[in-house]
Amino acid sequence: MVKTFNKRLLATTAIVAFGMAATASAETLEEVMTRRGLSQTDMMAAAKTYTPTGGRDEFIAFASGGQSGQIMVYGVPSMRILKYISVFTPEPWQGYGFDEESKAVLRQGNIDGREINWGDTHHPAITETNGDLDGEYLFINDKSAPRIGVVSLHDFETQQIVVNPILQSEHGGTFITPNSEYVIEAAQYPGVLGRGYAPLSQFNEKFRGAITYWKFNREKGRLEPENSFSIELPPYSQDLTDAGKLVSDGWSFTNSFCAERYVGGIENGRPPFEAGCSQNDTDYLHVINWRKAEEVYKAGKVTMINNHPVIMMDTAIAEGLVYLIAEPKSPHGVDVSPDGKYIVVGGKLDTQGSVYSFEKIQAAIEAKKFSGTDPYGLPIIAMEDAIHTQVALGLGPLHNQFDSKPCIVYTSLYVDSMIAKWDYCEGKLLDKLAIHYNVGHLVAMEGESVHPAGKYLIALNKLAIDRFNPVGPLHPQNHQLIDISGDKMELLYDMPVPLGEPHYVTAIAADKLKPLVRYPYGTNSRTGEKHPDAVRPGSERIERDGTNVKVFMTAIRSHFTPEIVEVNEGDTVEFIITNSERAEDETHGFSVSTYDVNLSLEPGKTATAKIVADRPGVYSYYCTEFCSALHLEMTGYLAVKPKDYVEEAGAAAEEGQAYTQADFDKQTANNVATQEVIDSVVTYITERNYKDFPEVVSLVEDATDQLNFAADSKAKSEEAAAKQDWQNATLWAGQWWQYQVKAADIGLRAKTFLDEHGAVKQ
Repeated sequence: MVKTFNKRLLATTAIVAFGMAATASAETLEEVMTRRGLSQTDMMAAAKTYTPTGGRDEFIAFASGGQSGQIMVYGVPSMRILKYISVFTPEPWQGYGFDEESKAVLRQGNIDGREINWGDTHHPAITETNGDLDGEYLFINDKSAPRIGVVSLHDFETQQIVVNPILQSEHGGTFITPNSEYVIEAAQYPGVLGRGYAPLSQFNEKFRGAITYWKFNREKGRLEPENSFSIELPPYSQDLTDAGKLVSDGWSFTNSFCAERYVGGIENGRPPFEAGCSQNDTDYLHVINWRKAEEVYKAGKVTMINNHPVIMMDTAIAEGLVYLIAEPKSPHGVDVSPDGKYIVVGGKLDTQGSVYSFEKIQAAIEAKKFSGTDPYGLPIIAMEDAIHTQVALGLGPLHNQFDSKPCIVYTSLYVDSMIAKWDYCEGKLLDKLAIHYNVGHLVAMEGESVHPAGKYLIALNKLAIDRFNPVGPLHPQNHQLIDISGDKMELLYDMPVPLGEPHYVTAIAADKLKPLVRYPYGTNSRTGEKHPDAVRPGSERIERDGTNVKVFMTAIRSHFTPEIVEVNEGDTVEFIITNSERAEDETHGFSVSTYDVNLSLEPGKTATAKIVADRPGVYSYYCTEFCSALHLEMTGYLAVKPKDYVEEAGAAAEEGQAYTQADFDKQTANNVATQEVIDSVVTYITERNYKDFPEVVSLVEDATDQLNFAADSKAKSEEAAAKQDWQNATLWAGQWWQYQVKAADIGLRAKTFLDEHGAVKQ
């Protein structure tokens, strides 16, 4: 013991001496700046984005993952990527599309009998309460197929996918009404509603656009197709939408392009779509009274298409639901101001930001002051009767986000590769900042809400070109963080995005998110409900029904129960596994060798791996998530017996190493010493106000579970020893010790937490 203590003392002395020497020889800040060629401005930008070890971000951003079919989650201002949420695409780390529970969600996205395993995510949106982001649920659309995904922000997992029954494509989703009554999804390219056929020669007569209002059930966290409806629109390419706020609540605004209704045909010598869809000086802003449309739908004034209620255009005209206003051609953003009084629009082929007055729009509707109708009979409000102001911003204004400062809006300028800051009330440009390069969307913190948070703006750039180390012809995209707290914008940080083309991002204050750190025991994470086949330790079993075998299994550091599963060739085998851990971040995985299976089992979660044992053999299964010091020992065997195989009589598992009483005594002495350490840690924790720290309470609960398991193994060890069965006595004593080690690890984590968070002795 003395020798061991002296060795530790010498080692500690050496480390301290090394640290002092390192400190003495460390570079000064000025030396680092000189060596790396950094300016004072660089250092200030670094200080504004730096988040120290263990620190947390002020905001959380949810970015579309484009062609990945995913959502990317990162912190602001650190710009550290925290997670990918898969929605329309399988993702093995989190088991999405590999366990039976998530496969069921993914298959909700099948369209017309086709299995689709990718998506083009574009516009995430967070649920709102009274126009403010509330952090409960997240929606995302798929442009490649008309689908909406629902993500629970209680666990950041996809819960539902719904397919639009009438559209063949969409881009203008998802957008939320101020109390999350509806999620709005607009068509992109016109089609025959219901995905039917008509020749393109009948484009004007048979092709249509539409906008869908998906009813959201907040209590269930689900979209309800049975309570949703659509409105038929002309065959313009509808695009993005924003819902009215406060004074304009009950209305929505959707822009469009290609009001020319041009059909290309470059292969036949005709000018392409891009030529015919950009000839007019203006396109149409659609102004829709969705609150009144809801009444029309509930009154049954609809036509059913693919079993989905659609308010046809003649009804919309008769009921006064839809109005058009000329807007700059090829617009790509429509955004309602925080007070709901103004609608800001930019046109990709224009130089101005255009601001419409909701009050003027309502006055024109009330007075029936229209400049005419479009070819389908929808009334048109003259631009001059609705416009509040127009401001010259630069080339290619696209999207808009609002500041916490009154009347301040930021607009992305795609062609100029700049951000414009301007006053939409007084109509004047305030500042411009160059970004890199070709910005599309942009996002300010909670910039789409009634109470924007300001502080930061992120430019979502389509090109990176020379900003990062070269990694081949396919470059990363670039998210650039901008400080908007002062009068002048300041570029702070470049963030490469290696996932897919970013489109829109929504950002929320981190303290509004209240995610779980563990599931209630036995939860099906895709429904949020108790899994019917979850089992607790001690209730594990294997059940056979003909050729169907169900394995009711638990996973806990560092073993699966059962560890050996014997089946017959051709059996269908379901491993239904519950992670019995209660400690935060103690995730397990599950994979069977050569089978296309990987589960992610967070604490308390139950998930299912279903396979067909189609080939005889003995296949290892193991934990895929490094979970403990004995992670590699967390394994088992699936034994698939050949057809007509007959087991030898009296066959039993062979033992490895043989153990004696001396081995048992040695292991027991080690366990007694370990328990003394555990008791000291327990005393330290219980003498302090640990119950004031929920994180520590959970750790104590988990440690208590481990000690209960230890007591059970101890009893089995002592029972075997009483029979002088030193083999099982020693092995059960070893298992007893394993549970002690896990309890000690958890206890030390709890002790460290208390020390770092100022716990006091009671």
